[in-house]
Amino acid sequence: MTRRIVLAVVGAVVLTTVAVGYGVVSAARDHPTVTSALSLSGPRIMFRSTAPESRGHLALVSKDDPGGPRSVSALTCLRVYAAGGTGTCLRQDGALTTFQIAILDRNLQVEKAIPLVGVPNRTRVSGDGRLVAWTVFVAGDSYNHGRFSTRAGLIDLRTEDMVDSLEFLSVTRDGHPYTAPDLNFWGITFTADDNRFYATMSTAGQRYLVEGDIAAKTVRTIAKNVECPSLSADGKRIAFKSAIDGDPAKGWRLSVLDLSSGTRTLLAETRSVDDQPAWLDPNTIAYAVPRGAGDADIWAVPADGSGNPRLLIPHAESPAALN
Repeated sequence: MTRRIVLAVVGAVVLTTVAVGYGVVSAARDHPTVTSALSLSGPRIMFRSTAPESRGHLALVSKDDPGGPRSVSALTCLRVYAAGGTGTCLRQDGALTTFQIAILDRNLQVEKAIPLVGVPNRTRVSGDGRLVAWTVFVAGDSYNHGRFSTRAGLIDLRTEDMVDSLEFLSVTRDGHPYTAPDLNFWGITFTADDNRFYATMSTAGQRYLVEGDIAAKTVRTIAKNVECPSLSADGKRIAFKSAIDGDPAKGWRLSVLDLSSGTRTLLAETRSVDDQPAWLDPNTIAYAVPRGAGDADIWAVPADGSGNPRLLIPHAESPAALN
């Protein structure tokens, strides 16, 4: 499929939410010190700050005190993630419509920068830090009448092998080989074997959870109405968002899919969440909820459908747990 350089930047989604229990915000968080002396050591949570004093900067907080003082990097990013000593920073690169994914080492120094043809939207790193993935918005596909489409790619940092777009892989839909001009992929999440991954594929008005095989260069559908998957550390469950009644215009509901049984568990968060959720630990899912233009909060909810959502990190988005 022909890919085109993005012609416009996606506007921020304006959504108002009421957050309860903020309390008194510490001076250390209101006026954080920007420093280069940071690392991907845990137990901490890495995220993108949306606080006025540090908006757009990569930041970290203690996992034991996520609402407390934050350490702020000089790096500015649109989306971040980290695992296995490797970090990613999707960021603007020069001109307004030029972007890149910066690959970060354990000390948050840029090791490699890969140009992205599109506006960055999602990123993930495999558990051992070897594989890195990204999703971007693009415009100009003729089948889409000028609306935005998505592209998702990945790289093996050890071999330097890259899949520039999942659209180049062979697709099997419902057990049969499938080709179509409107294939879109987004939201990659990796398994522990450094070969397989899960992602979202859309075509003909349907959204599917797909399992991919990097070596075989294939993807196959395994479930419908699963978007922005996030695989648990044990490889048994996927946290995701699903369109309410199959219609994205109605919003999304956070859920967890048991891969062996196919059972779907609705989580206690009932607000619409347009995010790729992240596992904080085997029992907790984190995600961002916008509270205004350019601002958001990170919330957490039990992965088994019990309990209630709780505010985790105010003025923040794009969480990644560092162990």
